[in-house]
Amino acid sequence: MPRLRSRRLPVMHLTSRLLLAVGLVAAAGQLSGAGRATAEPDAFARVEIRDDKGRREIDGRIVIEAADGGLLLELPDQRWELFAPGSVVSRHPLPGDQPRESPRDLGRRVLAELPPGFDLHLTRHYVVCFNTSRDYAKWVASLFERLHEAFSNTWKTAGLDVASPDHPLIVVIFADRKDYETFATRDVGPAADRVVGYYNLASNRVTTFDLTGSDLLARRFGGRPPGRAGTEILASPEAAGLVATVVHEATHQVAFNCGLHRRLAPIPLWLSEGMATYFETPDLSSPRGWRGIGMVNRTRLDRFLATVRPGWAAGLVAGDDAFRAAETAEDAYARAWALTHFLTQTRKQQFAAYLRTMAAKKPCADDSPDQRDRDFRAAFGEPPAALEEAVHRSMARLQSRRP
Repeated sequence: MPRLRSRRLPVMHLTSRLLLAVGLVAAAGQLSGAGRATAEPDAFARVEIRDDKGRREIDGRIVIEAADGGLLLELPDQRWELFAPGSVVSRHPLPGDQPRESPRDLGRRVLAELPPGFDLHLTRHYVVCFNTSRDYAKWVASLFERLHEAFSNTWKTAGLDVASPDHPLIVVIFADRKDYETFATRDVGPAADRVVGYYNLASNRVTTFDLTGSDLLARRFGGRPPGRAGTEILASPEAAGLVATVVHEATHQVAFNCGLHRRLAPIPLWLSEGMATYFETPDLSSPRGWRGIGMVNRTRLDRFLATVRPGWAAGLVAGDDAFRAAETAEDAYARAWALTHFLTQTRKQQFAAYLRTMAAKKPCADDSPDQRDRDFRAAFGEPPAALEEAVHRSMARLQSRRP
């Protein structure tokens, strides 16, 4: 079966992360020193901007204020926007917390940014904006709600303080893949035609299209109209990789909004991608619950055992370069899954302690290889290299149980 996600996912997630890294880290790097601005990060403020869009006032939460006056704001629709120093005319703190719109009002704000024809479907945790069938939008929302519950319960039972987001999570679903690609190009560039969904840290949204209209499934099921075949198609083996990709991206969204990760904080990619691969394969035959948590990811397992080499764990923990290079990305994802699976199954309390350390990271905090090594040793009591043999044995046992 073609595996659309395995060779394309690394490009997508890293692209969305780098959208922030290029400009925002440079601005945030000036936070210390005598020239630091007076407003405190996380303050709710009214900022007057003068740029090529004219002169305007914007209310938002200050995420980062650089020494030269540049600002990173979180807007009411959860998007982050970076303003250059010369464009900031003034900033004034506003009393109280940033007001939250109702889910329907938030959805309407997002609809105004989308092409005509989109509608809303609201659930407990999600605002789904769609122009495909309502049945398909409901199916995706139900899948994501099941993920949200399973994700929260998994880490709460490990003793973590998993917060319920104080705002709805936004999902955008296009009926047509070409329209999706046109829209997604502004976020991911040329990679848009090679991914079926992505989570964008800058907008805090998951964007995808109706998978029942994909070329792969259309060939298998005779070109049925998008959204009409529902779970009959999406529970098929041909759809497994497509669904896993979208769930993987939804896992990132949940993690960055439930207090386990913080946007722009130095979360190691082995951890964020390891968690996403750990949750990415739901049991679609189960109408209740998730039942896919901790299941053996055969693609990742086989890749890990076929490519693992001594020293892999230290390199994986120390830096993210392996995820960014096309020739090593798949190996990195397999190793992230293997390490995460091993730690959650054998050292869950220590892994929870590590997650607490990561959750406390501030935007643009230190992310040196030495700091990563210290964080890992503090949680697990030994360096990554010391776990390599145990991880390898664990993965070999899993492979030996293959039906």
